[in-house]
Amino acid sequence: MKELAKTYDPKGLEDRLYKKWEENGYFHAEVDRSKKPFTIVMPPPNITGQLHMGHALDNTMQDILIRYKRMQGYSALWQPGTDHAAIATEVKVIEHLKKQGIEKDDLGREGFLEKCWDWKDEYGTRIINQLKKMGSSADWERERFTMDEGCSKAVEEVFVKLYNEGYIYKGNRIINWCPVCQTSISDAEVEHEEQAGHFWHMKYEIVGEPGRYVTFATTRPETMLGDTAVAVNPKDERYQDIIGKTVMLPFVNREIPVVADEYVDMEFGTGVVKITPAHDPNDFEVGKRHNLPVINVLNDDATINSNGGEFEGMDRYEAREIIVKKMDEMGLLVKIEDHTHNVGTHDRCNTTVEPMVKPQWFVAMEELAKPAIEAIKTGELQFVPKNYDKTYLHWLENIRDWCISRQLWWGHRIPAYYCEKCGETVVAKASEAPTVCPKCGHTHMKQDEDTLDTWFSSALWPFSTLGWPNNTEELDYFYPTDVLVTGYDIIFFWVIRMVFSGYAHTGKSPFHTVLIHGLVRDSQGRKMSKSLGNGIDPLEIIDNYGADALRLTLITGNAPGNDMRFYNERVENSRNFANKVWNASRFIMMNLADNQVTEPATADLATEDKWIISKVNTLAKDVTENMDKYELGIAVQKVYDFIWDEFCDWYIEIVKPRMYSEEYTASKNAALWTAKYALTNALKLLHPFMPFITEEIFCTLQSEEETIMLSAWPEYDETKNFPVDEAKVERAKDVVRGMRQLRTDMDVPPSKKAAIHIVSDNAEVRATFDEITPIFKTLAGATEVYVQADKLGIGDDAVSAVIPDATLFVPLEDLVDFEKEKERLTKEKEKLEKELARSRGMLSNEKFMSKAPEAKVAEEREKLAKYEAMMAQVEARLASMK
Repeated sequence: MKELAKTYDPKGLEDRLYKKWEENGYFHAEVDRSKKPFTIVMPPPNITGQLHMGHALDNTMQDILIRYKRMQGYSALWQPGTDHAAIATEVKVIEHLKKQGIEKDDLGREGFLEKCWDWKDEYGTRIINQLKKMGSSADWERERFTMDEGCSKAVEEVFVKLYNEGYIYKGNRIINWCPVCQTSISDAEVEHEEQAGHFWHMKYEIVGEPGRYVTFATTRPETMLGDTAVAVNPKDERYQDIIGKTVMLPFVNREIPVVADEYVDMEFGTGVVKITPAHDPNDFEVGKRHNLPVINVLNDDATINSNGGEFEGMDRYEAREIIVKKMDEMGLLVKIEDHTHNVGTHDRCNTTVEPMVKPQWFVAMEELAKPAIEAIKTGELQFVPKNYDKTYLHWLENIRDWCISRQLWWGHRIPAYYCEKCGETVVAKASEAPTVCPKCGHTHMKQDEDTLDTWFSSALWPFSTLGWPNNTEELDYFYPTDVLVTGYDIIFFWVIRMVFSGYAHTGKSPFHTVLIHGLVRDSQGRKMSKSLGNGIDPLEIIDNYGADALRLTLITGNAPGNDMRFYNERVENSRNFANKVWNASRFIMMNLADNQVTEPATADLATEDKWIISKVNTLAKDVTENMDKYELGIAVQKVYDFIWDEFCDWYIEIVKPRMYSEEYTASKNAALWTAKYALTNALKLLHPFMPFITEEIFCTLQSEEETIMLSAWPEYDETKNFPVDEAKVERAKDVVRGMRQLRTDMDVPPSKKAAIHIVSDNAEVRATFDEITPIFKTLAGATEVYVQADKLGIGDDAVSAVIPDATLFVPLEDLVDFEKEKERLTKEKEKLEKELARSRGMLSNEKFMSKAPEAKVAEEREKLAKYEAMMAQVEARLASMK
């Protein structure tokens, strides 16, 4: 028989086992109509990526589910891949080139894209290799990339289809502009953070009425250069007479109208707002209603453009400062008020974004959102936990059109072509790119320079990876997928877009369940971040403790949707558990040795054998129920408790005498078979959580199966349910616990043996204790066990412990060396007498009582009460010994 190494060393075995799994193709899923499919798509990590705790948690959860379903006999596909991550990658490549003294524009588009592909080749596999270190059993043979040929084909197909159906359009609309990345970004990429700022209260003079002004407040004075109106509420009686008049805009000396619009809140401030359609989404809508001109005053880098007159070329914040100063000098600054407000920043570079009107491509969302809303309402799509339904619906029901064009080179280029002569737009796949303008016949057609938002391609991920738009076998069999595992922070970015895209292009929701997990935080509950320097590197944890310990830590106590705290002490506990499993398994294998263990008849099974078989049987049922409800943290805790407590601390200890028997009896065979049976099933239930250690032990413990990965998941079997035997062993455990408590209370070492009297007036209970005495006698440290109906023959000095339906009595002299105990108690009494004298002396001292702080006096009184109680106990013990 093979042997386990003396000590558990994850470093050597994890890489070896992962290589074995990959080489044997255990992760690969095939279309197999005799099996049910189960599919998870991996949220594709960025090719700029480095494994962090969020990835570690996300992928551990997915791996647990896929390993569980694989063992249940499903054709389980975990579809992996990576994302081109447009902005993030382009920024990284630009930084990388700058270090070499190369500018993006020097290379030109094609030259720059070559560098991006080089980057992808170098770094694209890095995070995948790191995920493999975690034990991720994804089908790497099917690995995809959002810009590979198949995914790119799907992107083109979707763009052309939505354009032809009228859902994609190009228009001058207000968008979020990042002045640093110099690209538009979607609403979902804008993070709102509280910033300290100001309200500048200013006034414009009414034309033709010298000395009469309208006063308003703004947080962005520099945008006044692009004002094209001021607005008041039509019901506001204060301003009825100025509606339709004009005011003079300082600096650019432009007359702008006073318009009436319901948008203006009469109760807020003065009830007057300046309208800048080019730089505020709400103003843009007001501008459309009143046919106001749209005047952009900012360049792409957030400096003032030629529309800003004397401020042209200044940075937005520099211009703000000078405008405020000059308004003050002109007597047009009324006051400055401190104001904390939400400011939109780009989630990639933290730059404050500018709302700007630009020609961009949009997806009209109102109609496309409807099936995605309906999916939640009908239950076709479910969130775990359910409260994330609200987050999802709130976003969808208030959705605005999605700006999908990006001013980048890396990404899917927009398949739109323009005639350079007449401006005609043609949208077509690359294979059908027009060479002649269909309108004027001109031959100079130029493709749009922009690329698509990264999320446009990842929205198609659940079906593009399975071969869509082709009707492949994989698509028919594995789609819709089953579960999406993701963090709550990308419900808007990704989940919603996948759902509406799934309905728009396949007629189905791309998955049935969205399992939401929280963030991994540090020991103080803070979000891990570079700025705080509190990030924990999962690879470092794996290096020190092994991947199994990291996985167990991430999933223990984890509840769907909840954030979790991570710190090294928790990983140490997980490694200790791995050591416990290893050592227990090694002990059992050493006892199995060369013995030809056979399955015993039920009659040959001892009470404790039936107990542990029944326990592991119920465990299989409970864990399966938890797994099916995605309660992964609860499931693993049950397996952990069973292995550590029931199996190691109780069963193995109870059966050691039977295992050590010199001759090979039916009892020894039953103990060895049961230990192996319970351990094997426990390992299977533990496998999805701790794949490496369970594989190593399983393959050493038995030779019938070559891997635990493809071994059948344990199922509940009514014939292995032994409630009567369970109850008997629980009684035995009560006796042992009672004795251990007595020893603790009396400070008696476990080596000190004693006679135990079990007293119960219930004949049935007494019969059970008589029957199970061999189970608990050794563990309770008993020299003799007497089961009786009353206290007859038990001395008055016997100490007792109450257990369910009975009382334990132990003669005091069995536990205590009287002379030594008297000596110890006498010394304790002398020490207490001194403390009592000191404390009473202080409390009777008038000087102390009048001058000492109240808290100090109270503390001394508490000490006195404690010493008096201790003295009473010591004196009672000494009296009982006489």
